[in-house]
Amino acid sequence: MRILVLNPNTTLSATTLMVEAGRAVAAPGTDLVPMTASRGVPYISTRAEAQIGGAIALEMIAEAHAGVDAVIIAAYGDPGLLGARELFDIPVIGISEAAMLTACMLGQRFALVALSTAFNGWYRDCVEMHGLLGRCAGIYGLDRSFASIDDVQDENLEALVTLAGHAIRDQDADSMIFAGAPLAGLARKVRERIPVPIIDPIAAAVKQAEALVALAPRKALMGSFRRPAPKASIGLSASLAARLGQAEV
Repeated sequence: MRILVLNPNTTLSATTLMVEAGRAVAAPGTDLVPMTASRGVPYISTRAEAQIGGAIALEMIAEAHAGVDAVIIAAYGDPGLLGARELFDIPVIGISEAAMLTACMLGQRFALVALSTAFNGWYRDCVEMHGLLGRCAGIYGLDRSFASIDDVQDENLEALVTLAGHAIRDQDADSMIFAGAPLAGLARKVRERIPVPIIDPIAAAVKQAEALVALAPRKALMGSFRRPAPKASIGLSASLAARLGQAEV
C-alpha cells in the first residue's frame, strides 16, 4: 500500500517530521510517499493562506494520485480536502479530520492545542467544516510568535504541556490534539505527562488511510461528491487541467 503524505506548506523539514511520525504507526507493507509544495507559504496559519494551500494541494494530488492508493493532506485545517474528495477517486484524508474523529472515539469532547493563537480562527473554521463544534472543548494557542517552525516543538515543549493541562482542567476535555504539522510526534513524547488520551494527527491519518484502502469504498456516482462534469480551464497546471477535463470512467 502506498500513501501519499502531501504537505501543501513549503517546509521540507515539516514533511520529514510528519513522515517519521506516520511510519512509527504504519502497518508492515505500508509505504509513505512524501511530497512537499514547491510554492506557497512555509506554514499555513490564516484563512487566506489555506485557500492558497488548498489549490496547491489539488495540483499536487493531480500530479501524483495515479501512483498511490490514498492521499493524506498533511496540514492542519485540511486545505483542499473537500475539493480533492470530489475530484479524485482514491481516499483522501485530512490530518485534522482524522485526529478529531479519532478523538471522538476516545471521549465526548476534545481540545486542540496549537503553537500560536494566530491559528485559532482557521482551526475553528476547520472544526465547523467537519461538523464537530459541539464536540470541541476549545482551541488553545501559545501567546507567542516564532520565525521558523523547524525547532518550535522542542523549544516550546514545556509551554505546550502546560497549556494542555489548562485546557483539560478549564474545559474538562476528554482527549487532546496537538494541532499543526510542526507538532507531529509530540504526542508520543509527552503522553505520560498528560492525563487524557493524546492524538497525533498524522498517526491517526495513516491508520485511517490504511483502513479506507482495505475497505475499498467505491467512488460516489450520485450526491455532492460525485465527479464533476468535464470542464475546460486556462492557466492551471497540466495535470490538474487534465483531471478537470476528464470524463468519469
